[in-house]
Amino acid sequence: MFQWSKKVKSVTFEPGVADESLLALVDSHLEKQPDKNFSDLCKEALWQSLCVPESVKPGQIATAKSGTEHKIAELESQLASLEERFFAKEAHRLEAMERQILQLSQQVAQLAIAVNQQPVIQYANHSAPAVEALPSSSIANNNATNTVNTPPADVDPLISRLSQFLEDF
Repeated sequence: MFQWSKKVKSVTFEPGVADESLLALVDSHLEKQPDKNFSDLCKEALWQSLCVPESVKPGQIATAKSGTEHKIAELESQLASLEERFFAKEAHRLEAMERQILQLSQQVAQLAIAVNQQPVIQYANHSAPAVEALPSSSIANNNATNTVNTPPADVDPLISRLSQFLEDF
């Protein structure tokens, strides 16, 4: 005799061909579905024998919950995939922008070097305009004074004033 009890209620299988064959069917069915137990099988049988509609059965609510949970898991997976693609795309754009910034920085540095290497034209008379109309005879004599000079590191203002008088003299 096999007795299955939960709380106060119990099911008794009598020694006999009918009960023993039913118990063997229950055992084989439980082996095929390890997530269920004897109580679940009894409830399903009662629901079927009492002709209860599917929408009222608590098993359907659990199935609906598991379906919803499956959909949630699927949506989470899709969201994770979307985030991964988005971050990969943004990382690629960021790398491209960093390359462009590096190229621009190199170009600015090259321009700065080129500007610093250009000769600076400095005339002896700072107050005179850059272009003067000189007589043709003085152009040949003044070629030495209008040469391209690099600026001295520090120019004393007194020396620059005295140089003007020396040029006039």
